[in-house]
Amino acid sequence: MNSKKPLFFIIGPTASGKTSVSIELAKRMNAEIVSADSIQVYKGLDIGSAKPTEEERKGIVHHLMGIAEPDEPKFSVARFHELAEACIVDIHRREKQALVVGGTGLYVNSLTYPLDFTGAAANDAIREKYAVLEEQSPGAAHALLQKVDPASAQRLHPNDKKRVIRALEVFELTGKPISENGPGFTALDEDKLPYRPCIAGLTMPRELLYHRIELRVDMMIAQGLVEEVEKLVSKGYTVDLPSMQGLGYKELIPVVKGEKRLSDAVEDIKRETRRFAKRQITWFKRDQRIRWFDITHYADPTLLADDIELYFRSAQKGESYGG
Repeated sequence: MNSKKPLFFIIGPTASGKTSVSIELAKRMNAEIVSADSIQVYKGLDIGSAKPTEEERKGIVHHLMGIAEPDEPKFSVARFHELAEACIVDIHRREKQALVVGGTGLYVNSLTYPLDFTGAAANDAIREKYAVLEEQSPGAAHALLQKVDPASAQRLHPNDKKRVIRALEVFELTGKPISENGPGFTALDEDKLPYRPCIAGLTMPRELLYHRIELRVDMMIAQGLVEEVEKLVSKGYTVDLPSMQGLGYKELIPVVKGEKRLSDAVEDIKRETRRFAKRQITWFKRDQRIRWFDITHYADPTLLADDIELYFRSAQKGESYGG
C-alpha cells in the first residue's frame, strides 16, 4: 500500500460539467477546491472564465480564483505550482481533502508530474528578437515553433504569443523542446511527487460537448459578458495581456470598441472554444492515469458524483487507479 496521501483531481474540457460535480464531491469528502484554470486566477474575469458564483459554490472554499490583477505580467505555471502546493499543504494540515479542478493542462501537469521549474532562465534579448519577428509578421513565431517543437505548437494557440515566444526561447537556450526540459511534461516519476495523483476526467461525445459550448457562450452573453469586457477595457486592460487573451475576452474587445458586430464575435467565440476543447482533449488523453467518466451515462451530477466518489475512496485505500 502506498503511504502517500492522495491528491484528487477533476479534469476535462471546457463545458464538461466540472464545476457542479466537483462541488458535490467536495461536500461529501470534506474537501476544498483548488482551481487549475489559467483565466479564473484573474480578478474581474468572472463570466467569461465560468468562475462559479458564491451561490454556486454552496459554501465550499475555492482557492486560486481572482488572486491576480488582469495586468499581472508574470503569472506563470511555476507561480501557479508554488501557490497550489501551499494551498494543498495547508488543506491537508487542517485534515481536509484537496480537490484540484480545472482544464488548464499545464497547471494540472505541474501537480501530477515532477516538473523542474529551475531550467532555462529568461533571456530578454531572445524574447525581444521573437517579439519583433511576430510584430513584423504575425504568426511567424508560431510557424517557427511548429518546425522546432511541433508538440508545443499543437498545444499553443498562435495568438498565445507570450507562451509561443517562451517555447522558442527555451529551445534556443537549451537545444531541446520545452517539454523535454526538466523531467517535466512527459516523464512520469511519481516517486518524486509528495502525494498520489488520483485523476477523474469528464468526457462525452464530441457533438454533445460542442452543443454545450454553444449554449454556454449564449448564456455568458446573456449574463453580461460584453459588459464585463467593457469594464475591463475601461480600466485600461488591453488585448495583448495574457489575461485578455482568454476566450471570450479577446473576441469581444473589438465589439466594445465598435470595430466588430456582436453576432460575428459570438460565432468566433464558439468556434475558438470548440477548437480549444479539442486541444484540451488531446492533451489529457495522453495521461494513462486518468479514469474517464462519460457524463451521458448519468442522469444528473449527483449520480456521476456517486461513481467518482467511489473511485476516489478506493484510491484513498491505496487500490489501483487509472483506466
